[in-house]
Amino acid sequence: MTWNWEQPDWPHFNWNRGRLAEAEKEFLLGSGVFLGAIKHLGDEDRNQLTVEAMSTEALTTSEIEGEILDRASVQSSIQRQLGLTADKRKVGAAEQGISEMMIDLYQSFSNPLTNDTLFAWHRMLMGGRRDLKDIGRYRTSDEPMQVISGPVGAPIIHFEAPPSSRVPQEMTRFIAWFNRTAPGGEEPLPALTRAGTSHLYFECIHPFEDGNGRIGRALAEKAFAQSVGQPSLIALAATILARRARYYDALENANKANDITAWLAWFARTTIEAQRRTLAFIEFLIDKTKLFDRLGAEINERQKKALVRMFQEGPEGFKGGMSAGKYGTITGASPATTTRDLTDLVEKGALVREGERRHARYILTVPLRPVAHVTLNERGEVVEV
Repeated sequence: MTWNWEQPDWPHFNWNRGRLAEAEKEFLLGSGVFLGAIKHLGDEDRNQLTVEAMSTEALTTSEIEGEILDRASVQSSIQRQLGLTADKRKVGAAEQGISEMMIDLYQSFSNPLTNDTLFAWHRMLMGGRRDLKDIGRYRTSDEPMQVISGPVGAPIIHFEAPPSSRVPQEMTRFIAWFNRTAPGGEEPLPALTRAGTSHLYFECIHPFEDGNGRIGRALAEKAFAQSVGQPSLIALAATILARRARYYDALENANKANDITAWLAWFARTTIEAQRRTLAFIEFLIDKTKLFDRLGAEINERQKKALVRMFQEGPEGFKGGMSAGKYGTITGASPATTTRDLTDLVEKGALVREGERRHARYILTVPLRPVAHVTLNERGEVVEV
């Protein structure tokens, strides 16, 4: 097998620009809607959006690699680093590392890419690891860097990266390309094209001993943020996780040639779906504000506390809904008071009751907005499927 980095046109990727033109327009339109929508959020909701988006990306970009992290610890770490809480929760090394990388990405997205940036991200991600030789630097092993599957005696090689001796040279060229194609650079590229190419380009080099997938997706997020002029908070990793097998197939197919049209088309439709997920969450937060404005002084402090807690769970609310037991735990209300409070919230249109007696569960009336899968048709237009 001849990999793309072994071919004479490497790393001069080519693609059908017309195939992506409509998707690029859709992304820019969605970015404008995003910027307009967050202006309607108060500080509390804007903070919730930021923490929720960053923690979800941290968790899902790790889960793509098979690493399951503790959500509460990740959120606590992000909130603490943003100065939003004085929570003293003990956070594990993996949760702390991915949180630090997300914060650095969020706060320094506009800075040019450097080796030092990548080395710092790698140290954050690999903190606490004792099984790696190269932490905070590019790989140096003489062993081939391969992505394989199957039994030990008959492995299937999905990809082999350039040898370690070539990595410094390849990364110098990659970093120069990334900065040159940024908005305001010498050869600026459209947002989706640049983000998708940067992710693929980086993964093809596979410069680190471990953590390449997480850093590669962070580079795509950096590219998006530079394109829109602020952190995009796109649910990219969460959307990729939902179709992880196709993601790996798309990457593998793109490793065999330097025409990357198919990869960019896949990446573009995945990104637009991710962007729509973020916009749906913003609409959820706006609906939350409208509900509290409508209820005003008609609800007591217990009821308000319970509703705030439910909204903190995001559009899906509590798994299984709010129960009388949960309400009592959150508010400290007696069983009789809990029943009166919940019945009153149903009558006021804040909650809907499902089930009866001890099986009763209460769901927020704020509408959920499921996001449909999208694809690009033959004309490059974004269509729902």
